[in-house]
Amino acid sequence: MHKRPISPAQLRQVPKQFSWVDQRLVRERYIDQLSHAACALYLFLVTVADAQGLSYYADPSLCQRLSLTGTALHQARQALITRGLVAYQPPLYQVLALDATPRETPASREAPARASSASGRSWHDRLSPLLSD
Repeated sequence: MHKRPISPAQLRQVPKQFSWVDQRLVRERYIDQLSHAACALYLFLVTVADAQGLSYYADPSLCQRLSLTGTALHQARQALITRGLVAYQPPLYQVLALDATPRETPASREAPARASSASGRSWHDRLSPLLSD
């Protein structure tokens, strides 16, 4: 299929404060293993991270910006840590390279999260409630 822009006048351009989402997040099915809260947290962290993947946000700020409870934020963060997507040392986050071997470090260790209710659901199904508002 030959692709061409639908709206050439509105082509995206790389801004000065550029960040990216690695397509392997979808292609290698990382996203299929995450709840919508974990997806939202990951997208937020990727968006605000510097060139080294670092950002710092306190839990109350993240809860407010992402409309999450403290418990939901903790579970989302733990899911990202467990899957090797982020490292966390309060309040510092680091978005990790997807090709890095996931490992748990003392700095990123938190109490295990309860099993995600997202199993068996596609990423689209989990993100739809966030996009419908």
